[in-house]
Amino acid sequence: MNDHIHSEGSGEEHDHGALGDAEYAEFMELAAEEGFDLEDVEGAIEAAGHGPLPVLAVVGRPNVGKSTLVNRIIGRREAVVEDKPGVTRDRVTYEAEWAGRRFKVVDTGGWEQDVLGIDASVAAQAEYAIEAADAVVFVVDAKVGATDTDEAVVRLLRKAGKPVVLAANKVDGPSGEADAAYLWALGLGEPHPVSALHGRGTGDMLDAVLEVLPTAPAQTFGGTSAGGPRRIALIGRPNVGKSSLLNKVGGEERVVVNELAGTTRDPVDELIELGGVTWKFVDTAGIRKRVHLQQGADYYASLRTAAAVEKAEVAVILIDASESISVQDQRIVTMAVEAGRAMVIAYNKWDNLDEERRYYLEREIETEFGQVSWAPRVNVSARTGRHMEKLVPAIETALAGWETRVPTGRLNAFLGELVAAHPHPIRGGKQPRILFGTQAGTKPPRFVLFASGFIEAGYRRFIERRLREEFGFEGTPIHISVRVREKRGKKK
Repeated sequence: MNDHIHSEGSGEEHDHGALGDAEYAEFMELAAEEGFDLEDVEGAIEAAGHGPLPVLAVVGRPNVGKSTLVNRIIGRREAVVEDKPGVTRDRVTYEAEWAGRRFKVVDTGGWEQDVLGIDASVAAQAEYAIEAADAVVFVVDAKVGATDTDEAVVRLLRKAGKPVVLAANKVDGPSGEADAAYLWALGLGEPHPVSALHGRGTGDMLDAVLEVLPTAPAQTFGGTSAGGPRRIALIGRPNVGKSSLLNKVGGEERVVVNELAGTTRDPVDELIELGGVTWKFVDTAGIRKRVHLQQGADYYASLRTAAAVEKAEVAVILIDASESISVQDQRIVTMAVEAGRAMVIAYNKWDNLDEERRYYLEREIETEFGQVSWAPRVNVSARTGRHMEKLVPAIETALAGWETRVPTGRLNAFLGELVAAHPHPIRGGKQPRILFGTQAGTKPPRFVLFASGFIEAGYRRFIERRLREEFGFEGTPIHISVRVREKRGKKK
C-alpha cells in the first residue's frame, strides 16, 4: 500500500500523479483509443494528482483593495467589494490560474474594531493567513503610504519567513509610481505598482508570485517523513471534552480542563505514546458558531483551530452524546471533509446516556451524519476512560483508508462491471457512460473519471458508494472529478 508514496514523490519528474510511468503510458493509450484530447487527459491527471494546491494569502490592512485584487487574480468578481473597511469577514479561498499554474488564493478579512482593538485584530488575522500560506501578497495603499499597521504586518511577515510579494495598490497611472517607490522603505524588496481596479501591473505582480510560490505545498505530515509522528487534531464544540480526552489518552493532566466552555484558546500539541506508537495530538479551541459572528479571542481561536485541521492528518471530531447533534457539529464535520482529512467521530459522555437518549441519538446520527457514514465511530467517556482503547484502531483504520490507492487496471475492471450492471439514466435521449478512470492521488483518494457525456451528481454519489463497498476507503473523504469527451475528439 506504500507504493503511492514513492510515485507521488516522483510525480515532480513526470507529473503523472500517483501513476507510475508504465501505468501512465498504458492509460494514455486507452485515452487515445477513446478519442480524448491527450493534453486534456494529462491536465486532468496532473490537476487531481498533485494533491493540495499551493496557497497564496492576500494580506494587508483594511480598505487597501485586497478583495478587488483577489477578483483580479481569479479573473472573476467573487469576493465582495465595498468602499469601506471590514467588508470581508470570513477567510475565503478561491482557485486561480496564471501562466498555466494553478494555486489557491486566500482573501483575508475580519478586521473589525472589536474588544481587542484594530491593530491586534489585523495582526491575529494576518498571522493565521501567513501561517497557512506558502507565499504572501502584502497589499499596501500606495497613495496613503506605509502606516504603523503596515509596519506591524511587516514584522509578522519577517518572523514567519514566508516569501512575500509587495503589491503597491491604487497606482492608476505613471504619476503614481513615485508613491510606490517610497515603499522600498518597508524592506520587503521591490514594490510592484498595481491597480487592482483597472488591472494595471497585475500580470507582472503575478509573474513575481509564481517565482516564489512552490509548485506544490510542503507536506509536513508525519507519515511522509522518516519516523515522524502522525498528527491528530481533536476538534469539536466548546466543552465537549476535548481536553479531558487528551488528558485521559495521555494518562496525566497535560492540559487545563474546566467546566467553563472555551478554556482552551490556542491549539496544544502533545506527543503521546499509544500501542507502541508515538502520536502528535493537537487539542484545539472549541468552534462556537460562524466565524464572522464571533468576537475577540473566540474569533482567533476558531481561526487557529482551522489551521490545526489543515496541518493534521486525522481529525477526531468529538460530539457530546448527551445533547442533540447541532448545526455547529455538522459544520465542524464539513470543515474536516473539505480539508480532505481522514476522520474519526467520537461520541463522548457515553456513560451519561439512558436508553431513550441512545435511541434518539442513533436516529440523529442517521439523519444528520448520513453523508459521513464512512467515518469510523467510537463511543467513549473521557471522564471514566471507557472504550479509550478503541480510539487508536479507529485512527489507524482512517489513515489506512486515506492512503489507499487502487491500481488503474483494477479500477477500470470495476468501473466496467459497474456501468454494465447499473448504467447511467437516459437524459434527453442520450445515455452518458463512464468510459475509464484512474486514481491520480491519495491523502485523500482522488479519482478522475472520463465519460462520454455529463454525469449527474446522483450517479457520482452512487459511484462513490460502490467504490467504498469494493475498496474500503473507510474514514476518508473521496474526491471524484469527471472529464467529458468533447465531440472534436471523435474526429481524430
